[in-house]
Parts: sequence; C-alpha cells; structure tokens
Amino acid sequence: MRRIASSLAVSLALALAAPALAETAQAPEQVAAETPAPANPPRLIVAVSIDQFSADTFAQFRQHYSGGFVRLTGGVVFPSGYQSHAATETCPGHSTLLTGVHPSRNGIIANTWYEPDGPRGDKPIYCAEDQTDPASSPRNPVVSARNLKVPTLGEMMKGANPASRNVAVSAKDRAVVMMGGHKIDAGWWWKGGSFVSFKGTAPTAAVQAVNAKAAATIKAGAKAMPIPVWCKAADRAVPVGKTTLGTGRFALEAGKENQFRISPRMDAATVDLAIGLADEMNLGKGAATDLLSVSLSATDYVGHATGVAGAEMCILQNQLDQDLGRLFKHLDAKGIDYLVVLSADHGGLDMPERMDQQAFPAAERADVSLTPENLSKTVAAKTGITVEGPLVFGDAPAGDLYVSRKLTPEQRTKVIAALVETLKASPQVADAVTAEELAAMPLPTGTPQEWNLRKRARLSYQAGRSGDVLLILNRAVTPIPEAIPGAYVATHGSAYDYDRRVPILFWRKGLRPFEQPQPVETVDIAPTLAAVLGLKVADGTFDGRCLDLDGGAGDTCAK
Repeated sequence: MRRIASSLAVSLALALAAPALAETAQAPEQVAAETPAPANPPRLIVAVSIDQFSADTFAQFRQHYSGGFVRLTGGVVFPSGYQSHAATETCPGHSTLLTGVHPSRNGIIANTWYEPDGPRGDKPIYCAEDQTDPASSPRNPVVSARNLKVPTLGEMMKGANPASRNVAVSAKDRAVVMMGGHKIDAGWWWKGGSFVSFKGTAPTAAVQAVNAKAAATIKAGAKAMPIPVWCKAADRAVPVGKTTLGTGRFALEAGKENQFRISPRMDAATVDLAIGLADEMNLGKGAATDLLSVSLSATDYVGHATGVAGAEMCILQNQLDQDLGRLFKHLDAKGIDYLVVLSADHGGLDMPERMDQQAFPAAERADVSLTPENLSKTVAAKTGITVEGPLVFGDAPAGDLYVSRKLTPEQRTKVIAALVETLKASPQVADAVTAEELAAMPLPTGTPQEWNLRKRARLSYQAGRSGDVLLILNRAVTPIPEAIPGAYVATHGSAYDYDRRVPILFWRKGLRPFEQPQPVETVDIAPTLAAVLGLKVADGTFDGRCLDLDGGAGDTCAK
C-alpha cells in the first residue's frame, strides 16, 4: 500500500507541475491518418463545458489557438450549436449538455427561480440546492440535484453498467450537479479557496494536492501574466464608471482568493483536479466506460468582470487553450481511448461601453425603472393595489417576474395586466409575455436559429417555476443598470444568438474530421454519445437527435 500511495503522489506531483504544452498544428491530421476510429465504444468520455464560451468567442480566437483547441478543431466541428432556450444562464445551459433535454422538461429554468405558492414564497430557490433541507439557502446551499427532473448521461451509463464511474469537476457547484446528475461517484467544486464536495465527503489525495497548490499560490500571490503578441490590438483601456478595463494582466495580490478565481488560474486548477482524479480513480481503465465532466468557469468569471473583447479575455483564452492541451496530452500518455466533446452553457455579451466604441452604439444598460423594486412602485401607482412585501419580484431587470400571492384573483389579474402594459411601454423592452401565453404555446420544432423570441422563451418555461410575466429586453441591452468594475460589467441570459449560439466539438483518435456549419443543438450531445456507447434508451428520453460523427458512408447513430 505504501508503494501504491507513493506512486500516486509522484504521479500527482508530475501532473500538477507539468508545463502548459502546446499541440502542433499537424497533430490532429497525423492522429487521424494513423488509425481509424475504433468500432468499439471509447473507454472514457471527457465532456468539457466552457462557461460563457459563445460561438462568436470561438470564431474570434480560433485562428490563434495553438494548444488543445487545435486537436479539437481537427475533429468534428459544429460551429453553430444552440442552447435553444431563452434563459441562457449557467444552470439551464449545463442542464442540457448531458441530459439531452430542454429546460422546459428538465426543470432547470434559470440559475434561481421562485415558487410563490411553495414554502419559500417570495424567497428565491437556487437551481442546485435541496430547498427542503432547513440548512439550505440560495447563498449557502445544501448542494443537490433535487431540482433536476431527468437523468444525465452518466446516470444512464451507470444504470447500464454499475461499473461506470461518473465524475464531475468545476469551479461551480451547479455545473457539477447539472453535468453529473443524481448519482455522482466524485463531484468537486470551488468554494472559499479550495475544492469541496457533497456533505460528508472527505478530500482524497488528488483533491488535497490541488488544494495545497492553489492555497500556496493564493498565499504568495503571483506576477501579472504575459500578453500574447496577437492580443495587442485588444489591449486598450475603456472607461467604465469610475475606472477603466481592457488592459488587465491578472496580477494576483497575496491572499486575494477572489483574484485567483477570476483569472486563468481557476481553469488551470480545475484541469489539475481533473488530471488528478483521472489518475487516482484510473478513469478509462476500468470494466466499463467512464465519464469525466470538466466545466471550466474562468471565461464566465472574466467575461462578467471585464467583458469578452479586451486583453483580459485574450490572455484567458490563450491560457485556456494550453490547459486543454495539457489535459489531452496527459490522457494520451496514459494510453486511454477517450472521446472528447466540448461545448458551452451559453454565450455572452460584451460591456456596452466597449460595444459603443466598436460600431454598435445601440448597446446600452437597462434602465433602473425596469428593476422589480421600481416596477412594483409603478404598478402600485397605476392600480392602487399594495401588499405587505414586494408586489413584483424577480432577480434582475430581465427574465421571470412574479406577482405577490397575497392578492385576490381579481387583483392579480389587474396587476399582471398593468405590469405587461408598463413593460411594453419601455423603449428597451422587446416583449413581455405572460405565463398563460407561454403555457398555451406548443413546443417549437425545426431550426432553432429561425425561432422567434416567444418560441425560444417557450423552451425555458415550466409551470410552477416560471414567472407570471417574462421580460425580454431589446438586443444588446445589458441587464446591469450600473457596472461594478471587477465583478459585473457584462453578462448573458438573453434570448439572442450571442447568448444562445455555442460551438460543439467532438474528437477521438482516428475520427474522420469534418465541419458542419448548419445549426444543431446542445440537446443533441447526449443522444450522440449514447449512440457511440451503444446505450439503449427509451423513445422520448431525449429532446435532441443523434449527430452522425462518421463523416463518411458509416453512421455512428446506427449502432
């Protein structure tokens, strides 16, 4: 046992100390030419989600990638994948990736929602919490998959063969839960300066090693990161409130955990943990195919804090690319037959201050009149109706808005009508749709890029969780009335394609490369992987369809 533990420690140390190695541009073609893709299922599925990684960001940086993305773009590329729903947030987006089911059916309609007729009333419910646990709250949740109404691919794999391991890592608990599901063999996320897990789970040697390395970095601080030559054009200060953004270098002040998290170092630590757990658990070497879900959150953190088009995002994308390459090279060295799928939970919109300078002056911040607090005042003045507590409540000046349940049915009807009238009178509002209108709509079919705003919204609607009125802002109206530099200056969550459209990339050694620009959906990922694995699932399990990855006369969906 001592020899095994010593060997594991050495393996972990080498993995954590490994430099970010770049792939060569010829690597994907060489790999594909050497050996055709095996007919048998891969031994490991690596499902990578890059949080807030839009198809636009992928296209912007694609020509500059030199690491892991080079391998992936030498596989099967769908540059126009769609998170087809309107509520393009972290939890709903991750919930589609490995369930193959839209939020309208899987239950994850937003990061937080309200159930006014339930025990919490006008208090929010976090998507990845067990709200029935008295110790749980949205800010400090008892993390659980309770609110996810369907199984994930990892659960289906374990159901078909209990020897399959279902492992998920991320900086975000909700990403772990939504990709892993209800039956996770190992699930780890970042909280307060270290990776943690479900209640009662002790850190393993792999987790301890990664946490120790991160803690040492945070304690000591770190120098600013270099900016690649090809990022120079993006290195320009943009005034935002009382400060400027666009020239950051991610210098880490000693003891500043938040600066560690909002930087490429967070993704590097997550990849370190994925590598450590893969080694510790011998993923891809067991009696059945394993699943390793890796959600990388730094693109989202940095996108919110600095926008998606400055030097900060450029540096981050360069580092992310190298970290992906490091993960793939490690699995290569282990001799594992693995299949990678990479996509995203949603896209993102740059901060309006920079868009205004870059030929889109229509970009603006939402007016404070659209916040739930101010809407409550306006509707109360219009109707003469007031209640104890909020009359209208919700999370932001966009998305689901709820009306107090302390009203009589007649009052509620009057308040909803006044709320819709108020919203539609705003020049920043594209539409205001009632729950009754959404419930009466059939689920959309056909191509997601061609759906109107209401059809997109229908896929985010679920009775009992969705609001009484859905507020849809105009294109490029950012639902952050006042920027908070270093935290929130830009965001996502809209029904527009800059938030809905994401890349979907598949790679396996020997897989014939091709690129298909026609639109597909993120709910197509799970049925595609299920077919590759030969999983038998009941009709109607998935909302998506299987994508044939053969690229020739064969058909990976015909197994």
